[in-house]
Amino acid sequence: MWWRLDDQEYEEQRGEPNKEALKSIVDSGEMPGVIAYVGKQPAGWCSIGPREEFIRLENSPLLKRVDKKPAWTIVCYYVAPAFRGQGLMEHLTRGAIELARSQGVRIVEAYPVEIPAGGSTAGAYTGIPAVLAKVGFIEVERRALERPVMRYYIGI
Repeated sequence: MWWRLDDQEYEEQRGEPNKEALKSIVDSGEMPGVIAYVGKQPAGWCSIGPREEFIRLENSPLLKRVDKKPAWTIVCYYVAPAFRGQGLMEHLTRGAIELARSQGVRIVEAYPVEIPAGGSTAGAYTGIPAVLAKVGFIEVERRALERPVMRYYIGI
């Protein structure tokens, strides 16, 4: 819920209320992301949706809109520790693209973080550029050295 709320709202709903808010989105029939399974066990998550649903993106100078074209955005990945290093970010990304495609979306945007050689991937919850490029994303803008804006064009 962090991307969907401003600081005050997020803090007021910290913990269980934010979990309930996300559950209410799912219960409404909206799909706020995709889940990866290994066998029958959920192993990872990717949050994706229309850019305008993510207040923090709309208010961020670093992650401001590239143009006025409508886009869905990937804002967050989570892979359970036991399943890291197995390529799930790539699978989650492909699933997110398919979800967007099923909704008639033409552009999927992401805001990954460059990880220096030997650096920690702890801050890579918004994605890793090399993984996104492997799937077909291209860099369209860069406002900070370590933070490209990347897009995947569906059927364009």
